[in-house]
Amino acid sequence: MTDIKSLLESSLDDSSNRDNARLDSQLLLSHVLGKSREWLLAHSEAPVEESEKQHYQALLYRWRNGEPVAYLLGYKDFWESRFEVTRDTLIPRPETELLIEILLESYGPEPRFVVDAGSGSGAIAVSLAGERPDWLILANDLSLPACRVAQKNAGSLPNLYVVQADWLSYVRPDSVDIVVTNPPYIREADPHLTNLSFEPERALVAADDGLSDITKLLTQARQCLKEEGTFLTEHGYDQQHRVVELFTASGFSAETYQDLGGQPRAVLGRLQSRDG
Repeated sequence: MTDIKSLLESSLDDSSNRDNARLDSQLLLSHVLGKSREWLLAHSEAPVEESEKQHYQALLYRWRNGEPVAYLLGYKDFWESRFEVTRDTLIPRPETELLIEILLESYGPEPRFVVDAGSGSGAIAVSLAGERPDWLILANDLSLPACRVAQKNAGSLPNLYVVQADWLSYVRPDSVDIVVTNPPYIREADPHLTNLSFEPERALVAADDGLSDITKLLTQARQCLKEEGTFLTEHGYDQQHRVVELFTASGFSAETYQDLGGQPRAVLGRLQSRDG
């Protein structure tokens, strides 16, 4: 009977050219065995049943063919929580945690009305709702399956509501304190899309050089935000200059942020004029 150590080593022999191959193979086997990764490492001589081995190898085959490990596991850790993900939602990425950090550093616990536009799995909205229990968080997505995933991830949080809607079209004018979003911003012909083929294209790609959805959101946010209300968006690594121009043209101030890797990643603006 195969043991944990030899099964993991054999999978690495075929996957050594993949980034994070060792970690991903451990996570997949942990999932199959129902044990933690730490348990695996501490019990490397433990036997693996034939049915478990076959299940693991089936997942490994899908992984080798490019399917993200998060979809194979059915979850992704983000901020302080574990989020269910499906192929109806993007996989939450560590870079997006910057949006949470910015808002928590910028605003205290006093009650605020916040909209997470295009929420997907709900990672941003759920994280903010957990950290700021007196904030009212509204998460929306055009995709009904994505809304169902977000609702599961919201659990019993009393200050978070999930609705199916097209961006901010449903929000009353002059009613919102903060709009936060991680919208589609990848260009339609971007070569990076080949590495994202399992994720929903509608949540990744935007027209107008990747900026059409940010432009639309700025227009809508200008109407639904209160005076001096805040709009915060993630963007692509080479888009910050253009995004700042869009902010100022739309009547917003613009503060720029980099992620932990030093890449330009986000812009925050406060509404200065509805006539922008």
